[in-house]
Amino acid sequence: MIRFLIEILEGLRIAFAALRANKVRAVLTTLGIIIGVTTVILMSSIILGLNKSVAGQFAFLGSNTVYVSKFEWFSHNWREMMKRPEITLEHMRRIEEESDLAVAVSPWAETARTVAFRERKLPRVDIGGTNENYIHTNPTRPEIGRFLTQADVQHNRHVCVLGHEVAQKLFPRQSPLGQRIKIGSVSFRVVGVQEKIGKLFGQSMDNYVVIPIGTFMKQFGRHHWMSIIVKAANPQNVDNLVYELKGILRRARHLGPLEPDDFGINQQSSLMNAFLQIMAGIYLGGFLIATISLVVGGIGIMNIMLVSVTERTQEVGLRKALGAKRWMIGWQFLIESAVLCSVGGVFGVGFAFLGTKGLNSFLPTTMPVWVVAFGVIFAAFVGLFFGIYPAMKAARLKPIEALRYE
Repeated sequence: MIRFLIEILEGLRIAFAALRANKVRAVLTTLGIIIGVTTVILMSSIILGLNKSVAGQFAFLGSNTVYVSKFEWFSHNWREMMKRPEITLEHMRRIEEESDLAVAVSPWAETARTVAFRERKLPRVDIGGTNENYIHTNPTRPEIGRFLTQADVQHNRHVCVLGHEVAQKLFPRQSPLGQRIKIGSVSFRVVGVQEKIGKLFGQSMDNYVVIPIGTFMKQFGRHHWMSIIVKAANPQNVDNLVYELKGILRRARHLGPLEPDDFGINQQSSLMNAFLQIMAGIYLGGFLIATISLVVGGIGIMNIMLVSVTERTQEVGLRKALGAKRWMIGWQFLIESAVLCSVGGVFGVGFAFLGTKGLNSFLPTTMPVWVVAFGVIFAAFVGLFFGIYPAMKAARLKPIEALRYE
């Protein structure tokens, strides 16, 4: 056993000595592996980071909330859906009266307007019309001040609640509470500022102003599409809530048993599933590109190892004449190939780490240990796979012919 270990260590020593003797060639050979490993780890880090970020944002928005509108989010039949009748406040009232599973119901109508405070102006701010229950169907809470009250909604008051980004831009050095801003040409008094949400798919979720739904319709018209946000007590009740809402809306729309739904009921899970499908396609494409790069690098390593076998034919013949076994010769060349790829894997991990640090300011990334281990192990596997043929060729050399080789 001790002799076996000594022979293995001797093979390792010879392999490393051969690599040190041809440093430039070894570095150039590993470039393909470095590029492949860097690509694999960078792609994995970006996909995992995006998945984690988006999953966290969807979890923040709530998995027990559904949205009733005239559209299905991921349907391609937009022309037909445009012909559907609008969702109205009457539908919301029917849901409030007849639903047993809904714990909160709120309307949501939206438009875009310029919002101004004195000389500061913000173009294309999302203006949302809703009621006091929006605070329960949406997980954000007021950071300062309060949200809309039932009295605000009933009396169509000109009060508003600012999104975090709007408040920061309009009031960078003072409290916005009690100040009057203009939405379009209409004056509103600020009563609160919502907590910061962040970004979703690169778009700010804090660039909005909320006003009472009645005030919204009076000032901006009733032609804007409206949706109804309905919250279940817990995620386990969402499917039952969807079936219940379909029954309520079909009755409210006077649809017959054979008539199709003329409304859409959408869930946050459908958004997450669509995102994961897109990311899976991107990840597969990136992984295939990186795999091709690694295979090309592996072919390059096999080519260099075959050249090395040819250059060291006499050395192999001499070692065999002195008693070296075939497996020891094969092991020596196989370990050279694996070391080349492993070193490329380590450098690839280093470049990928630097890449993720540079990308963090644009995209969320994460590099777990298993991704790093996978990159290095995969690179070593490529080295072993493409080193088998050169190693077998070296091991099969006949001592006499090898010693005579010029």
